[in-house]
Amino acid sequence: MADSQDEAGPFLPPTISPPALLSGASNTYFSPTPPQLLADNTPCCLGVDEAGRGPVLGPMVYSAFYLPLTLSDPLLKQKHSFDDSKVLTPAVRLSLMKELCTKDTELHDNCGYATSSLSPLSISSGMLKASKAQIYNLNQQAMDATIALIKGIYERGVNITDIFIDTIGQPAAYQKKLERVFPTAKITVAKKADSLYPVVSAASVVAKVTRDIALEVLWADRSKQMRKRKRDDEGGTEKRAKLERGDTAGTNGTDAMDVDEPSKTQIDSPKAAEEEDEEKGVETNEAMAWGSGYPSDSKCVSWLKQNMHPVFGWGPECRFSWGTAKDMLETKRGVKVDWPEEEEEETPKLTDFFMAKRDREEENVDELGTWFGAPAGVECFQL
Repeated sequence: MADSQDEAGPFLPPTISPPALLSGASNTYFSPTPPQLLADNTPCCLGVDEAGRGPVLGPMVYSAFYLPLTLSDPLLKQKHSFDDSKVLTPAVRLSLMKELCTKDTELHDNCGYATSSLSPLSISSGMLKASKAQIYNLNQQAMDATIALIKGIYERGVNITDIFIDTIGQPAAYQKKLERVFPTAKITVAKKADSLYPVVSAASVVAKVTRDIALEVLWADRSKQMRKRKRDDEGGTEKRAKLERGDTAGTNGTDAMDVDEPSKTQIDSPKAAEEEDEEKGVETNEAMAWGSGYPSDSKCVSWLKQNMHPVFGWGPECRFSWGTAKDMLETKRGVKVDWPEEEEEETPKLTDFFMAKRDREEENVDELGTWFGAPAGVECFQL
């Protein structure tokens, strides 16, 4: 995808991969490294933050942002007023992201970034393991994503000397883990780091904008499916009405229940369905009916209830490992499914080899002959 965005269409940053999103796959993106950082081996600082840790809908996005140490405050804080993404308005966040993706701007020419979008499917498949020993919890997934992003930036030749990270859990324990992995860097892990360090604020903005637009892409696909299903249902109702009237013939003499009769609009245009929706006043860019995607959002919970399939639940937008989704599937209208438990094979031990050998030897012994002891040979009576 191009590094900058065509103004003619909706802004889609390079951190977004619609095919990955809609297929339920996770996605990682690294921006081009500013050439002067490599040429001068410029000492850089790096910040890491995430967006979407708690929602039941949409990906969790981790972002790493880096730039020369000397530019952190002047460029990010003083000139562009980066701050915790939750403090900034959506319009301000989007404007900052657009500039970062636009060539020949200060942000684009001096900064680099990377994102790891952990899909709901990836998150849930890690957390919903049959064995507790196999569970890949959210903290572990977050830690691995953070380490992978930092390693990837190092591998691209960037001279990272200082790392600032918004904490997962206890800052001290998290910092020690990272110091073992990156011993040459000065690492600071702190609560509210996105408010304290401009480079973490910038990472927060990239993560938040990426997650928000990912939700919009997921919603556009889901709403398109919902409109299609509605049209299909209306078509089925019309066919049944024809049968009740005794009209069993289609336009080509075929049975009315065996043919989908397209309207004139659908025949004339390859985008017929969408255009017909617009003619009927159907909103194709309506606000996301599932709200913010957080379990605490009543719009989100209401949408989940109204759009739950009794067997398959929801689509690639949902984290099935979240209590909100699990409870609906297990206690509401969900169909109960019993999964047979696979018996775990015991790990062979060294003693099993000797036991098996002894058992084989015993099989060759006559039970009656050994009732009062093992038979003695002739050699026992020789002087």
